[in-house]
Amino acid sequence: MKIAITGASGRFGRGLQLALQQKHTIYPVRHADVDITNANDVGRVLAAIHPDVVIHTAALPDIDYCETHPEETQIVNVEGTRNVTRAAEQIGAGLVHISTDAVFDGTKDAPYVETDATNPISVYGRSKLAAEQVVKEYGKHWIFRVSVLFGPGKENFVSKAIEQVRAGVVHQVASDQLGSATYTLDAGEKILELVKANAYGLFHLCNSGPCTRMDLASQAVRDAGLDPKLVHGIPTESMSRPGPRVKYAVMEMAALRDRGFAPPRPWEEALREYVNTYLHNENQ
Repeated sequence: MKIAITGASGRFGRGLQLALQQKHTIYPVRHADVDITNANDVGRVLAAIHPDVVIHTAALPDIDYCETHPEETQIVNVEGTRNVTRAAEQIGAGLVHISTDAVFDGTKDAPYVETDATNPISVYGRSKLAAEQVVKEYGKHWIFRVSVLFGPGKENFVSKAIEQVRAGVVHQVASDQLGSATYTLDAGEKILELVKANAYGLFHLCNSGPCTRMDLASQAVRDAGLDPKLVHGIPTESMSRPGPRVKYAVMEMAALRDRGFAPPRPWEEALREYVNTYLHNENQ
């Protein structure tokens, strides 16, 4: 299968390449290769590749940056997605769109399922919800809402915690954000499973089990053989960030279950594998 990945140098794009490159022909489409806000540019590049599937990960993902740059966020995250969607449709390629748990407002007290009402509280969340609506206009689509990411490639939430604690620096993390965690390699494998089955639709995708940001950082540090006491939990409000965070964003993978697909393994198991790999690669 020929697969084009937009945002290929990003956190999720890199993990997808590693998960899929052994059995498929991957065409990484980086920002240096194409400006997704330029419709002609997107159409030209994807037409030249003519992939079977386009996995669209390119976006502005920083909640704080998006909050202070709403116009740019709209152009990149919504109009850029529109350009990728149209280009995929023109060549008949399936389209995988990566979305987020930030489409919810966090006021629910039970895990969110795909049919729950959305009500994003941030510029970033609103842009990603608008992008979902764009993608839904094309029949051959998969939308995957993911949570906080960790995996090989760029610095991420987990690697940042490990490096700060290893340097003897106290690592501050929100103690009151409860959600899910997504290992990019596991996500890539599950995405491919649904693509192969032509199981189109909207799906929540994360590793199994809820965790706070504090849980995730502390366990990562512990798995790295470091002192978790250097991970300090503080209230979200005291972090003084411009972009509002969702306090409760646990996602239930109801659509996967209802369509007969097993959810990814528990986050603790995936985290342990990632940390071991991360430390091993550093020693090479």
